[in-house]
Amino acid sequence: MHNRTLGTEGLETSALGLGTMGMTMAYGTAQNDDASSIATIRRAFELGVTLFDTAELYGGGTGANEKLVGDAVKGFRPEVTIATKFGFDMSDPTFAGRDSRPDHIREVAENSLRHLQTDYIDILYQHRTDPDVPIENVAGAVKELIDAGKVRYFGLSEAGPDTIRRAHAVQPVSVLQTEYSIFERQVEPEILPLLRELGIGFVAYSPLGRGFLTGEIKPASEYPADDMRSWDERWQPGNYERNIDAIGQLEDLAAEKDASVTQLALAWLLAQGEDIVPIPGTRSPERLAENVAAAEVEQLSGSSLPPVAMRSRLRRLRACFLRRGCPSAR
Repeated sequence: MHNRTLGTEGLETSALGLGTMGMTMAYGTAQNDDASSIATIRRAFELGVTLFDTAELYGGGTGANEKLVGDAVKGFRPEVTIATKFGFDMSDPTFAGRDSRPDHIREVAENSLRHLQTDYIDILYQHRTDPDVPIENVAGAVKELIDAGKVRYFGLSEAGPDTIRRAHAVQPVSVLQTEYSIFERQVEPEILPLLRELGIGFVAYSPLGRGFLTGEIKPASEYPADDMRSWDERWQPGNYERNIDAIGQLEDLAAEKDASVTQLALAWLLAQGEDIVPIPGTRSPERLAENVAAAEVEQLSGSSLPPVAMRSRLRRLRACFLRRGCPSAR
């Protein structure tokens, strides 16, 4: 797999990364298996993936997800990029509280270093902005960690234009992480142009529509309560049926490239710019291999459909999937 450069500070990763959130939360904990997850992470590395995304939040404050990643990569730590995140008040059982006070950032960073079994974090993200802490203070705290050699690159997640500019003025932001997929394109009008103006890379989380673009889906009522798909609007009655229809049409489009819908969705994202790295998550080695193969899918402009016709078809599908007819939960 080829590499991509994110930002102007020297950050280079594989064109596709691996998100690990679902290995410990959000997609049904009954299916979690640390041994299988570790095997999947190691297999990802064998297939050329070098970016692994975790967070304090994904372990519910216990460090479970970071420990899993640390165990998985300890045999090849210098060859990979580990991204983790701070910014939540983990004493809040609803995970609604924010805490980006500089002292807390330093505390979380030390915990993450211990959990990951490493002496440096490649990318440290602010997971969500904190309305009670000026972003300049946040950036300053991360800058101190970078100067101390404990962190290599500064990242933001789900930040708006003003926040990005203000943070970048204190400590260069190497990467912004936000949801982006064929059907979730709110970053395109304003965020992506700003990042390119400032020289900031982009990491796309949920590039497969939180699982809807994998093809292995069922109605919300059939998922357990600890699976986000049980309440996400995309799976609710009415939306679900329209979204299934949209996926059927995408299957026709993918067939023209001899690819799966999953591969089409990831290849489309990769084609949006060399400064974009999707991080699909999976617990399955088989699904992982399918995702990685997306990096080899022929450029979409080479489709048998004329480019204008392809864009028109994708616009029609987006309108069904997540916009006017089918609202998206953020």
